[in-house]
Amino acid sequence: MSVDTLVLGVGVIGGGILGLAADRLAARWPAHADGSVRGIDWRTVALIVGSAVTFALLLARWPETQDRVVLGLYLGALMILAAIDLDQKLLPDVITLPLIPFALVAVIMGLDPLLAGKDLALGSALAAGIGAPIVLLVTDRLFGGALGMGDVKLSVSLGLMLGVSRLLAGFLVASILGAALLLVLIALRRLSLKSAIPFGPILIAAGVIGTLLP
Repeated sequence: MSVDTLVLGVGVIGGGILGLAADRLAARWPAHADGSVRGIDWRTVALIVGSAVTFALLLARWPETQDRVVLGLYLGALMILAAIDLDQKLLPDVITLPLIPFALVAVIMGLDPLLAGKDLALGSALAAGIGAPIVLLVTDRLFGGALGMGDVKLSVSLGLMLGVSRLLAGFLVASILGAALLLVLIALRRLSLKSAIPFGPILIAAGVIGTLLP
């Protein structure tokens, strides 16, 4: 077995375990209003597969240990947020807020491999970190959406971590994939044109895609 195959295997197994753990955490926390605990369902499978693929690609894309640790911590937090959002349509402050200083410190100290060594790295991070929530809020008000403040807070750390170009690229790809999925669900009559569409999964997908892009 080659080293590359072994590394990918570690990513798949480790990511899958994280996805399962995130799903089981989301089934219990934050506590549901009725005190129930969701059983294993399609969300569990989606998180296991999504997290396994994400971390396998992370290890393949970023060979340096320091880069893997920094990005792994951030992507791990995104997986937990994805699990909670899918379960309760909620992005808790206890996760979204600490990600903001985490991303800012990583950029300032040159530990963020997405921006390290690039010209105007801090400027790009700050522009995206400040601009992303402003754009979301303005767009939401113009189109009468139902954007949650959890989405806004998450967008700050996404901007800081990814910078302008990666954030835009990640959001573009995530939006296209999300639109395609919505069309499929509407065709299958699982959703209607009047259904409320959560924005959190698109933001999280943008963060993952932006991190793994070449």
